[in-house]
Amino acid sequence: MPALLAPSILAADFSNLKWAIDMINESEADWFHVDVMDGVFVPNISFGFPVMKALQKHATKMLDVHLMIIDPDKYIDEFKKAGAGSLSVHYEVCRNLHRTIQAIKHAGMKASVAINPHTPVSALTDIINDVDIVLVMSVNPGFGGQKFIQHTFDKVLRLKQLIIDSSSKAKIEIDGGVDLDNALPLIRAGADILVAGNTVFSSPNPLEAIKFLKDPL
Repeated sequence: MPALLAPSILAADFSNLKWAIDMINESEADWFHVDVMDGVFVPNISFGFPVMKALQKHATKMLDVHLMIIDPDKYIDEFKKAGAGSLSVHYEVCRNLHRTIQAIKHAGMKASVAINPHTPVSALTDIINDVDIVLVMSVNPGFGGQKFIQHTFDKVLRLKQLIIDSSSKAKIEIDGGVDLDNALPLIRAGADILVAGNTVFSSPNPLEAIKFLKDPL
């Protein structure tokens, strides 16, 4: 079964954002991936609600929002109002993760927990049945264009086994360094959703890159 594909708008040319939005709308991609960074949890600042509202106005597909910020609970309702269909919060910053996940669901969004490369899959044992998505960072968060971390394949296999053993319905999303070479191995390892930024927007033919990433089998 083809993976869901979520091109990362962070990799788009922001001087021509409307073109990027229209391209994703017209492509075979399933979602928009939106990376929100605060310069505190990660060493970079991306964008916030003004860009979200522009996406909300023009995007015809779900906005998959990834919060790389230290206090996500303060903004859950605001991101829902700004059009988020799913919201990822980092395990590493949530003091009361179960409460945060429930608040995201109560706001009417898919609830996702993201884990950094150093965070073990075992940390999710007590939350795996409460989340809709687990977002596995396959690079260190904060910047696009990083090299894919190879141990991600083993991590996905362990996460898939945890999901099976727990009878969880959580989907596995991979974010960071996804390209034309590792897309198929990731899907075979158990990935359900692929995030791709530079691979799409640096391609001479973004539509063809999206088509391949979505179904590289």
